[in-house]
Amino acid sequence: MGVMPVGKLLVNMALPMIISMLVQALYNIVDSVYVSQVSESAVTALSLAFPVQNLQIGFAVGVGVGVNAMLSQSLGRKDQESANRAAGQGVFLALVATALFMLFGIFGVRPYYTMQSNVAETVEGGIAYTRICCLLTAGVFIQVLCERLLQATGRAMHTMILQGTGAIINIILDPAFIHGWWGLPRMGIAGAAVATVIGQCVAAVLGIYMNVRHNPDVQLHVKYMKPDWKVIAPILEVGIPSVIMNGIGSVMNFGMNQILQGFNEVATGVFGIYFKLQSLFFMPLFGINNATISIIAYNYGARKPKRIIHTLKLATTVAVGIMLVGLAVFQLFPQALLDIFNPTEEFLRIGVKALRILSLPFPVAAVCIALGASFQALSKGSYSTIVSLCRQLIVLLPVAYLLSLTGEVNNVWWAYPIAEVMSALMTGLLFSRLYRQRVKPLFAEAAE
Repeated sequence: MGVMPVGKLLVNMALPMIISMLVQALYNIVDSVYVSQVSESAVTALSLAFPVQNLQIGFAVGVGVGVNAMLSQSLGRKDQESANRAAGQGVFLALVATALFMLFGIFGVRPYYTMQSNVAETVEGGIAYTRICCLLTAGVFIQVLCERLLQATGRAMHTMILQGTGAIINIILDPAFIHGWWGLPRMGIAGAAVATVIGQCVAAVLGIYMNVRHNPDVQLHVKYMKPDWKVIAPILEVGIPSVIMNGIGSVMNFGMNQILQGFNEVATGVFGIYFKLQSLFFMPLFGINNATISIIAYNYGARKPKRIIHTLKLATTVAVGIMLVGLAVFQLFPQALLDIFNPTEEFLRIGVKALRILSLPFPVAAVCIALGASFQALSKGSYSTIVSLCRQLIVLLPVAYLLSLTGEVNNVWWAYPIAEVMSALMTGLLFSRLYRQRVKPLFAEAAE
């Protein structure tokens, strides 16, 4: 962390995460491809389910991040008992979150869909899909927790295998359950949910096995799972900001869906497909971002400002390069991207324009994400929350609503470039402040 060339270090740390995240992105795309073969309403139903699934991931990652921090600190102190308790309380919190989503699956799914659509096929398909994902949500919570336990103890390859396994199983099972292959019943969009939860549950079981057999730094035992608020409180203190960040994203997606439903369901479907496609380019950025956070945090503790700046410059350059490729693909081949989803003429008419407009701020987003890594690495995670809140709720949704009043759906897409520019300005201001407070003094120390 402190001596390896930054470029080599960044590649070594980011590559496993990028690979696993790309597999996840591919699974989301394949999922939508098979669902699009059912009907256009099925695609819309899947898009409307995204805020709920995003919130699931937010809760799972929030618990995982909090456990990760507690676990790393405990292992650093050679305090095995505290490490075990952190892992055990993580299991307890995962089970609590599972119960909450199961209750939503039973009582909340139908009101959630009926307030968003009056098309019977969309509503019933969405209810079937989301209810299955919520009632069997234990898989995703246990899987993510197991990933974080492996990650916290330096087993990045195990984490990559674990993430990839669930996604690959899902990809294989999707057509079988959706279209009724291999003698299975044809389940339509509900089959996509069944494939998803089977992949998550298999990954969860594999994650438990990996931690029990190949992770001696953590001992999972029932005695550590009894609620202990002295351990739970610091886990939540670290994890809740991650939940809030994902929650903001879910609210934004819900709000955009509501605005787009005011035009037609095709626009909502296009918006959902865009999110699946853009993940192919954003997921590598998040992999680089995670590695950047670790490198900067270590070198801040080691008082090595030159390595901090070098890491940020390199990460930003790579991120912008990736997103320039993404921009070129979306600008030059929007119809080819949409063709894989069995689109109608109306879907293509709206979708081609949407992809070109929505991709315009990709390079700007890359800079924001790369610089944003310093906020978390230098213990200013609140800055990330502020930027996300301003971008998605304070700017994006109001601007999208105002543009929708023009009566032209293509105008709504321009809310994204506008919000991204505002996000860049906010990120720049906060980064400048953080640099003056945390990084610049390190150069003065080094000169003494």
